Amino acid sequence: MAEIATVARPYAEALFRSAIEKSALAPVGDSIALLASIAHDGQMHSILLNPKVSASQKKEIFDAAAGGRLDDLTRRLLAVLVDNHREALIGSIAEQFDELKNEHEKILRARITSAQPLSDPQRDEIVAALERRYGKKVEADLDVDPELLGGARVQVGDQVIHASVRDALAQMAAALTR
Repeated sequence: MAEIATVARPYAEALFRSAIEKSALAPVGDSIALLASIAHDGQMHSILLNPKVSASQKKEIFDAAAGGRLDDLTRRLLAVLVDNHREALIGSIAEQFDELKNEHEKILRARITSAQPLSDPQRDEIVAALERRYGKKVEADLDVDPELLGGARVQVGDQVIHASVRDALAQMAAALTR
């Protein structure tokens, strides 16, 4: 996995720089995300791995699946990747491009996992607290994990904020066994 990310990084950085130069960050971001979702499809994955399918056929299939929604920069990147048999990098390139875009726009991605579904005011309160703490706009993905018992666990990058009943009980158990 790390190897794919390492090989994909220069492509993501070049696409990002080109998008900035052309003032097309949002359309390129949408296009590379679309390209990644197409490449992730099971049938498309089979086509990409099939040695009998030519590079030009793969590009045509991608274009057809995208329905004309790929911007010029992403279409050219796709051509380079397909011609060099590097289609497997598309997902990693999209992830890294999104990270670069979020960093440029000062946006943090957070994953909020709660024991029960959060109401909109609860979610907004957590997001507002994270925005104050980090001084950036926060976009949150929500998950539900009933094993947390209560409260929530928030992950921002590689930092995890434990605020669940399960985590509190685990900390108490560890303290008692010392």
